[in-house]
Amino acid sequence: MRELIERHAGGVRGGWDNLLAVIPGGSSTPCLPAPVCEKVLMDFDSLVAEKSGLGTAALIVMDKSTDIVRAIARLSQFYKHESCGQCTPCREGLGWVWRVMERMVAGNAAVAELDMLYDVTKEIEGHTICALADGAAWPVQGLIRHFRPEMERRIEEYRGAAVRRAAD
Repeated sequence: MRELIERHAGGVRGGWDNLLAVIPGGSSTPCLPAPVCEKVLMDFDSLVAEKSGLGTAALIVMDKSTDIVRAIARLSQFYKHESCGQCTPCREGLGWVWRVMERMVAGNAAVAELDMLYDVTKEIEGHTICALADGAAWPVQGLIRHFRPEMERRIEEYRGAAVRRAAD
């Protein structure tokens, strides 16, 4: 992946050390953090071993200026909008996932909701007629798997700010 990005795609803005994450297979595959991107091969088996996928092989490269929680929330909104509404897990679940992700962007959530969010995406995955719901669930799963500390930090900062506002 590194060779593909650096040699054939113009590199990471600010250099390789500025890489935050890559979504390797278009918007519907789980993101991979920079350390994994360093050595992973761009083939089906290697990406599956990292709990992601080749998908369309359309890499989305995010540098450290990217708000990755916001980026994945935006993907959640997109997939919610694209749902035809035929299957209940997609129709109801993707709306719920998007609303929780919007709160996660601000940090206005509870740490326990991270596990619940992950569990709901696992319940959506594989339970619909088409693959749209899977593609909506996987980016959220990758975010939680690799960037949970960032999400927890936001929640703690939000809670701390609320306590300070209440004290004033």
